[in-house]
Amino acid sequence: MLVKVFGSAVYGVEATTITVEVNVDKGVGYHLVGLPDNAIKESSYRIAAALKNNGYELPVKKITINMAPADLRKEGSAYDLTLALGILVASGQLPADELDRYIIMGELSLDGSLQPIRGALPIAIKAREEGFKGIMLPLQNAQEAAIVDDLAVYGIENVMQVIDFFSGNLELQPTVVNTRDEFFKSQDFPEFDFADVKGQESIKRCMEIAAAGGHNIILIGPPGAGKTMLAKRLPSILPPMTLREALETTKIHSVAGKVKEVGLISQRPFRNPHHTASSVSLVGGGSYPQPGEISLAHNGVLFLDELPEFKREVLEVMRQPLEDREVTISRAKFTITYPSSFMLVASMNPSPGGYFNDPDAPVTTSPAEMQRYLSKISGPLLDRIDIHIEVTPVPFDKLADRQRSEGSSIIRERVIAAREIQTQRFSELNHIHYNAQMNTQLIRTYCELDATSLTLLKSAMERLNLSARAYDRILKVARTIADLEAAPTVQSAHIAEAIQYRSLDRDGWLG
Repeated sequence: MLVKVFGSAVYGVEATTITVEVNVDKGVGYHLVGLPDNAIKESSYRIAAALKNNGYELPVKKITINMAPADLRKEGSAYDLTLALGILVASGQLPADELDRYIIMGELSLDGSLQPIRGALPIAIKAREEGFKGIMLPLQNAQEAAIVDDLAVYGIENVMQVIDFFSGNLELQPTVVNTRDEFFKSQDFPEFDFADVKGQESIKRCMEIAAAGGHNIILIGPPGAGKTMLAKRLPSILPPMTLREALETTKIHSVAGKVKEVGLISQRPFRNPHHTASSVSLVGGGSYPQPGEISLAHNGVLFLDELPEFKREVLEVMRQPLEDREVTISRAKFTITYPSSFMLVASMNPSPGGYFNDPDAPVTTSPAEMQRYLSKISGPLLDRIDIHIEVTPVPFDKLADRQRSEGSSIIRERVIAAREIQTQRFSELNHIHYNAQMNTQLIRTYCELDATSLTLLKSAMERLNLSARAYDRILKVARTIADLEAAPTVQSAHIAEAIQYRSLDRDGWLG
């Protein structure tokens, strides 16, 4: 008897429906074809034990299973439940009514219980697109998949529940999630607040500008100056995620298997990889490509602490994703694109010893050591960072001051107001939402300068020997400063402030 059961495979952040054809015939053997990996080939042992422990048998006949389309590589243990049900129906142990109306996925334990799978959200989205009545998957993934409306999502704990459901002995209740209510209910304010930061008003101003325009920023300062503390508080002043952004972010985390039982991710991600990270872990990839840290930070913040400690080749692979806001991973038979629109926040000491340019500290670093240390960060990478700012240690009287400084909620209101101006400005453009995403044509349109501003910018370009990309960055930052003041045009004061935020272009740093 030939039976068709439907599963799903995830490639990138999109799912593809897989038809599992099971044929049980005279003879002996278990043949699994259709480019399965080792985890799927081993499924026969898990399926046999799970069925045996629940009163069913793996038929002692010739079992042939094809996973179509047969030219696509399938991976992982999530097909255990799909294969088990196909075998039961094909061997006559279970009725086949309505089996073809559901996507069925889940990893089996030997006792028949189900383990969570990756990519439940993209799978559910594809199931709805293709008109399936519902989806059956492990209970741990039900909240995540139930984000998709107009689809019955059944969270399953044990293989017997599925068998009883198709036998008509059990009525399962679908998991229901009101996506909008859950989204707005879970938007708690972040735990870190700028009110805890003593002094550092100029740095907080930079953070506000970076958040308002989505600009990349690098903090340069000695140990203990507060670089990490400031970076961790950046998400607290970013605008709340929109529902569209939350769905995009949840899809990526779902593919990486990082959505537990929370359903929709409503807080902007903050990723903080260690400097020993490899290029694959940062941008994604592997034999079976998975999203890397830059994709997991999509719509949020990627914080690279101690930037020069990262391997140079690791930093260089970020150049293209920083510019294109997506990363493309190519393999011999397929190409996968992951979104990676994130804010880069980097920090570094000014020298290996940490105290370069500090008049009170002893000079312990030679010029050659300084050059070797700073050469780990290439000029093209620094060009892609809009704001460079020096962080100086906070004096004792500021630290001892008991008065609370301006809180994140107040700064956030100004950031949201500036972002709303940008949203209206780019309302007719699909992929541009804030100033940092502007291309050259948009910069020329929205950053027109008067004669005074042009003279000022020309002088700075010649004195600092800035590149054409740095020129564009200054204009973008100046546009954001103008938006924070609700100014319709970019003025010379905005240009002057934006030029200040190019510390690493000055003589004495990388010269």
